[in-house]
Amino acid sequence: MENHLVIYNTLTREKEAFIPLHPPFVGLYVCGPTVYSDAHLGHARPAITFDLLYRYLTHLGYSVRYVRNITDVGHLENDADEGEDKIEKKARIEHLEPMEVVQKYMNTYHRNMDQLNVLPPSIEPRASGHIIEQQEFVKRILNSGYAYEVNGSVYFDVVKYSRNNSYGKLSGRVLEELIAGSRDLEGAEEKRNPFDFALWKKASPDHLMRWPSPWGEGYPGWHLECSTMSVKYLGEVFDIHGGGIDLLFPHHECEIAQSSAAMGKESVRYWMHNNMITINGQKMARSLGNFITLDQLFSGNHPALEKPYSPMTIRFFILQAHYRSTVDFSNDALRAAEKGLQRLFKGMDTLKKLKPSDTSSFDTAELRRKCYESLDDDLNSPVLLSYLFDGVKHINSVNDGSETLTSDDIVSLKELYDTFVYKILGLKEESSAAGSDKLTRELIEMIISLRQAAREKKDWQTSDKIRADLRKAGIILKDTNEGVNWEFE
Repeated sequence: MENHLVIYNTLTREKEAFIPLHPPFVGLYVCGPTVYSDAHLGHARPAITFDLLYRYLTHLGYSVRYVRNITDVGHLENDADEGEDKIEKKARIEHLEPMEVVQKYMNTYHRNMDQLNVLPPSIEPRASGHIIEQQEFVKRILNSGYAYEVNGSVYFDVVKYSRNNSYGKLSGRVLEELIAGSRDLEGAEEKRNPFDFALWKKASPDHLMRWPSPWGEGYPGWHLECSTMSVKYLGEVFDIHGGGIDLLFPHHECEIAQSSAAMGKESVRYWMHNNMITINGQKMARSLGNFITLDQLFSGNHPALEKPYSPMTIRFFILQAHYRSTVDFSNDALRAAEKGLQRLFKGMDTLKKLKPSDTSSFDTAELRRKCYESLDDDLNSPVLLSYLFDGVKHINSVNDGSETLTSDDIVSLKELYDTFVYKILGLKEESSAAGSDKLTRELIEMIISLRQAAREKKDWQTSDKIRADLRKAGIILKDTNEGVNWEFE
């Protein structure tokens, strides 16, 4: 299978040609959410990023097994080995069973993903459903000599591991700096070193989620679940592991160490990380209290929002930036994304109405080549969108008579836009937005007809005022021999 896809490998810090281990099969594992509250805008970024990768790999002809986990146990406060379980804390606050909390917010997450047109993964395993497998993984690490048991808890020995392996290779952390920067934490007296991490934790008397184990009743460490479930469903070595850049350290670093210790080899060939969504330059996160939930974005019910924004506006907003760059939230940016999305769909609508000519003045094959090249270059969605908008300019030029397209080229362009906009970028015209858009277009057409009536009466003052007012509203008029064309600015 011919493939020119190049992706940035966080491990090597270089762009590398993507060559699957067992083509046409591709194993893709992505860290999913910890389900203890509503999904927010920050959760949409990795979901849409790896949905794009999933869609594009599938489009290229690969058989992709996409595994996205659900964290429903073992994720403690502040991503540490001490403190209350995030889900148990929420259960206590809401007077629910922990698994009620999981189900409640997992349902919301799935609903939001459907609204964003994120395809469901092939497998969506939950940590609580793989306790036995995680215990077996701990046993393998103990047998390798890189873990130790203390009072019913099992910890990974980072110092011992680092004597023969490079702990910190993914994140660029240096062990000596970790040692120098470490501080005494509650419960750390059990550990040989404060930066050792838990593979299995002994449950305190009031801890609700607990399972029997060879070391006593307890629960798995947060880092352990991804190593266990990725290997279970994708094999001891698989192609791509993705997630947000905030998981780079310690979570993904610990995954590398665990897998290497248990199996004597690293399990991941390509690491991919999306960057953060920021608000006023600061990471948007639940822990910082500056997040906006997806439901709030869709309803407009948040003090930071000037209006509601549709799911496709949010998807387009995220796709406008390269996945490895930060995206700063603002109402201006969302409004611009909304206008851009409308302009793209209007261009596609115009494409359907074009009249063919005997010759073409626009090279549609060259546009197709550029679209593929943009995604082949580390999923460069903003460059892809720039090419698609360039195509819209040519479509509008054909519509106003300054350019031409043959019928074959019109068919080719329709197929190209359907493929890249709908199937690969995952954008769609929303039913509620479609009704609003239809009304908007009808109103614009009515205003244009009033202007046309003024022109016929030679009332140039009224005609010019209507044009100027529409321009202020972001609508550009183009007078042609065949009538008036309009587009969003």
